[in-house]
Amino acid sequence: MKTLWKVSLAAALLVGGVYLYADDDEMEHARPTQSKPLSKQDQSAAALYKKECRACHMAYQPSFLPKRSWDKTMNRLDNHFGTDATMDPADTKTVKNYLMTYASTNDRITDMRGGVALRISQTSHFVREHREISKKMITQSAVKSIANCNACHTKAEAGSYREREINIPNYGRWE
Repeated sequence: MKTLWKVSLAAALLVGGVYLYADDDEMEHARPTQSKPLSKQDQSAAALYKKECRACHMAYQPSFLPKRSWDKTMNRLDNHFGTDATMDPADTKTVKNYLMTYASTNDRITDMRGGVALRISQTSHFVREHREISKKMITQSAVKSIANCNACHTKAEAGSYREREINIPNYGRWE
């Protein structure tokens, strides 16, 4: 009887632990930005990337898109979603090399139509993860856009998107 009780308790703890872990989506949200410390050259490139991109939006982790997406994005900076985001050619090369080095190795990341993903907010993973977010939560002045990750994900800049770290302005923590 004691053995059955111990096995039952162990199974309940295992299942409960898996449920709690899965509920937080840590595996999907906590995407590593790189697997090893950045070299001095890559640190400099990352700083340039952040400086240039933060002028208009969050500097998204390179691992959110595959190489083909970053390549296409960097080749179209003169029309970057309706804005001229061109940089000095040397800076463009530096940023592009950084993005290509730390891009996702998952070539199956596409937009919702199966094409080359250019907007992170239109990838199937992103759309699936945000499907329960109402339009009024997004369009409010404190958020403005679904692409403004920092507004709700309190540790987005550090690459963490865990559910327990979500705090939607004027609505509170995500439950």
